[in-house]
Amino acid sequence: MEQLSLFSNNVYQPLAARLRPESLDEFAGQQHLVGKGRVLRSMIENDQVSSMIFWGPPGVGKTTLAQIIAGSTKASFINFSAVTSGIKDIKTVMQQADEMRGMGKKTILFVDEIHRFNKAQQDAFLPFVEKGSIILIGATTENPSFEVNAALLSRCRVFVLKALEVSDLTALMERAIKDPRGYGGQDINLEDGILERIAVFANGDARIALSTFEMVITNGEVGSDGSTTVTKEILEQCISKKSLLYDKNGEEHYNLISALHKSMRNSDADAAVYWLARMLEGGEDPIYIARRITRFASEDVGLADSEALKVAVAAFEACRLIGMPECSVHLTHAAVYMALAPKSNAMEIAYNTAKADAVESVAEPVPLHIRNAPTSLMKDLGYGKGYQYSHDYEDKMTEMSCLPDSMADRQYYFPTDQGAEEDLGKRYEYIKSWKASRRKKDKQG
Repeated sequence: MEQLSLFSNNVYQPLAARLRPESLDEFAGQQHLVGKGRVLRSMIENDQVSSMIFWGPPGVGKTTLAQIIAGSTKASFINFSAVTSGIKDIKTVMQQADEMRGMGKKTILFVDEIHRFNKAQQDAFLPFVEKGSIILIGATTENPSFEVNAALLSRCRVFVLKALEVSDLTALMERAIKDPRGYGGQDINLEDGILERIAVFANGDARIALSTFEMVITNGEVGSDGSTTVTKEILEQCISKKSLLYDKNGEEHYNLISALHKSMRNSDADAAVYWLARMLEGGEDPIYIARRITRFASEDVGLADSEALKVAVAAFEACRLIGMPECSVHLTHAAVYMALAPKSNAMEIAYNTAKADAVESVAEPVPLHIRNAPTSLMKDLGYGKGYQYSHDYEDKMTEMSCLPDSMADRQYYFPTDQGAEEDLGKRYEYIKSWKASRRKKDKQG
């Protein structure tokens, strides 16, 4: 616990610390929050900050926003670490805040990594937030819906910060070249594409971008005139990886995602991991890959193993929350699972077949007996008449048809005998047979 610790100056500070923005005009990215006329910007500029949670991946500006608030507010600002502070520290700070409130002064409490506090520690904040002794600002890389107590979360506004774009990161490094706090006044020569390569490597994280940039400048070739030159070879040495043949916007992008998809479809786990690595090490957005794997889970695995979709969605969430390089293992987990899972494309066939019919029969009316009837007029018109509530029947289903009359015999789902779908297929055939026999009896009267 320390007051205004965000402004501490060390003898040496890394580039990321030296270039930390001091105003919203220097802040990189998050224009949906701090752009001109946006709500968070207005709150900060008008010193009307309320309790809030900043949620986003590392290196996107959560602590920097807290620093900007600290520099612009008339309130007392306290920086609080969830890693090193306990309930005793919380109570001490809350007592100080109560005393400040009695003197008419607000206290803003910034809690970094608030998700690391347990329930008891979070509960200790609640009464002071409720009575206005403190304005709580929390920062977290975890979903606050799961990591912050509901009572505390309901009293905070959640602002979602996004991974920085390549353009945001290149602009940040360009500022580092010109800014006196960075390399202003020095003669820096960069080969074409250096900044873009670093920005892709940083994967949305400003700290990684600036740290890598500082490393390549430090290791640059110093000329006789004092200038520093950075080549692609120097960059590759600093980030310990070769430049891979990969164009995120060109043909190779589609070639590699196709290779990953078809390797998983062909149950080739080793090939799937290789093509995944080619994409990630070439700078592909892990979220894009996670989306494609999620699609694969239903398109190519489907009901043969419904756990595949859960694995894919979990990997997607992991990528969104922690980013590269950590999320590479989650994507590998998902890709290998998809490759080894039993395969069924029945969901893809079912939808595409139904889609064709839906387009052709767009004017086909919904049968009256399965229409909703919220008004007496609709009931008089026959809406809902003859509807059979399946839970009222012994077998929890009825012979009632739910398709338009002209399409009553259409079949879209064709189960395979792969994995868990084999049992589901047996259930599907039993239901079809059961309903057909009941309808036959009804016709025979």
